[in-house]
Amino acid sequence: MPALHSSRGYSVVDLLFAAGLATTIASIAIPPILPGLDDVRAGGAARYVAGQLQHARMEAVRRSAEVAVQFVAADNGFSYGMYVDGNANGVRTREIARGVDRRIGSIERLIAQFPGVDFGTIAGLPPVEPGGQPPGDDPVRLGVSNLASFSAIGTATSGSLYVRGRRNLQYVIRIYGDTGKTRILKFDSRSRKWTPP
Repeated sequence: MPALHSSRGYSVVDLLFAAGLATTIASIAIPPILPGLDDVRAGGAARYVAGQLQHARMEAVRRSAEVAVQFVAADNGFSYGMYVDGNANGVRTREIARGVDRRIGSIERLIAQFPGVDFGTIAGLPPVEPGGQPPGDDPVRLGVSNLASFSAIGTATSGSLYVRGRRNLQYVIRIYGDTGKTRILKFDSRSRKWTPP
């Protein structure tokens, strides 16, 4: 009777073939996935900021006091934090600096939570609204103070915050003053229009 062979593992040739096949498949599959991941990060960052703005709005209503989110430009991007009015005259930049209007929570940086994403604009963006002003190179369009303020009745300062991701992905968060609500739009580079994501 012939002896039966029992296999106890794989040969080196089998392992090298499997590793080569896995590398080839990965090199084909990963490049198309990366733009999708970048879009997920940029869209997630825009939704996160919109959520923080709505949180500030709810804090203003809950506290019956003005609450604002301040955006501060630095050499390496923007930071932002939430502040509550300390003397019933609204949140003011100079009163934040003096400690009159105190901070609620911590200072955050978008790029720290969403790698490759920060406040920014790509060159040549059209206005969000017909007849409006294009953003130029200023991603925080809230007036001169860079404060998104929310009142005790839920109204807000109108404005736009532009979020830019890798591969020139561009989102905008619109703040509507009468309601204090936000809306997110994505820039379609092919049609050159702002559309809901």
